[in-house]
Amino acid sequence: MPIEEYPTLSARTIAQRVSSGAVSTREILDAAFKALDKVEPIIHAFATLAREEAYAAADALDGRIARGEPVGPLAGVPVAIKDLVLTKGIRTTFGSNLYADYVPDADDIVVERLRAADAIILGKTNVSEFGFGAHGNNLLFPATGNPWNTERSPGGSSAGSAAAVAAGVCPIAIGSDGGGSVRLPAALSGLVGIKAAMGRVPLWPGCRDISLPGVSGWESIEHIGPIARDVADAALMLSVIAGPDPRDRWSIPCADLDWTSIAPLPRGTKVLYWPTWYDHAIEQALKDATDRAVSLVAGACGLELVVGAPPEIAVHATFKAMVALETDLTGMRKLLAEKPLPVSKAVTDLLAESRPFEDATDAITARKAFVDEIAKVMSGCDFILTPTLSVTAFPKDQDGPSTIDGKPIAPYEWCPFTSPFNLTGQPAASVPCGLVNGLPVGLQIIGPHLGDAQVLSAAAAFEAVLPKIGRPPIHA
Repeated sequence: MPIEEYPTLSARTIAQRVSSGAVSTREILDAAFKALDKVEPIIHAFATLAREEAYAAADALDGRIARGEPVGPLAGVPVAIKDLVLTKGIRTTFGSNLYADYVPDADDIVVERLRAADAIILGKTNVSEFGFGAHGNNLLFPATGNPWNTERSPGGSSAGSAAAVAAGVCPIAIGSDGGGSVRLPAALSGLVGIKAAMGRVPLWPGCRDISLPGVSGWESIEHIGPIARDVADAALMLSVIAGPDPRDRWSIPCADLDWTSIAPLPRGTKVLYWPTWYDHAIEQALKDATDRAVSLVAGACGLELVVGAPPEIAVHATFKAMVALETDLTGMRKLLAEKPLPVSKAVTDLLAESRPFEDATDAITARKAFVDEIAKVMSGCDFILTPTLSVTAFPKDQDGPSTIDGKPIAPYEWCPFTSPFNLTGQPAASVPCGLVNGLPVGLQIIGPHLGDAQVLSAAAAFEAVLPKIGRPPIHA
């Protein structure tokens, strides 16, 4: 297969061609690794490659196809897996010196399902250490660069997954989202990222496994989801990875959903647009671009649009407290005592903080208050729109910007829109809505409780009417 064709192919097209015998899985994989080898020295998307395992899986799949055996819905599709998600037999570092040589003996549920669907795993993608940061920096690997500007960050913590998809290495990738880590890099990299409703996509062992200090945590806020170049590919991946599993007590049935049959968005849909979050700063050019995109989709899709503001609850302090509350701090301290190796500032800061017990109970109470307020908001609309974040891509050697339009900001003030909906568990997606100074901007869609179908309908409708942003400068 010509390499110039492969990076433009959707997962749907690849699966159709492979399953029909029009192209072999090995040919697809050859093209994927040629693409990877072209851009990887520039963007540093991968922590570990799995060439040998990938070719073994490809040859086995080609043999089954030759024998006329049935194949899965992702037959022959190259995928990348975030390095916080366990992969049996493939090194999984979590971006940490503490796990630099760790090779799991089990797959996370989503990886089991991807393998069963005949996807081909290219390797593990770079992350911030343990996912404690919305960037692609750690002490093990080079910082991941954004294909739109390699001196800029693709966001994170699913940094490498977003960079790999944006650069044309693979059409879809797995990310995880404990506070925006699918949606933020999707927005900064010009991609679609979807966080399904809490429990739709099961997690195990991963953040549920107490034998993995540093990884075990975020239990009530963590999600796994797809990063893709279009909504239909993201939906296809969700059709494979979603559905209950008894190993995850949070998992819920999905019988109400046919992920790949996306219904049209009804005209007259009621939409609430929050262009800012309280008094948090936002790049004016980014806000202007998002305002234009919302106006465009409202007109084209016949939306009933109301501009408003979120409930005034200290939700970000609540989120930070919930992260600490759900992190195995004791286990991390023991692990560091056993392995006194360098770790990131985010990890040392987390372990150094002292918190009274009331911080935990206050956070739980404030979370309940926010959930209740959002339920009231959703009773008057079908979904909420926001910018996905307040800035375009920042320098890749930074954990985030320190100013917005020249105004100093607090850490993570630049991404106030995503983490609140990890606290509520609502489905949310980011879709590309334009460029500012050559860098992508994302529009976030938040649906009602378990309203995944509505989010997909809106995402597909908006994708159809918003201008295409094209390919990034670094592309296979």
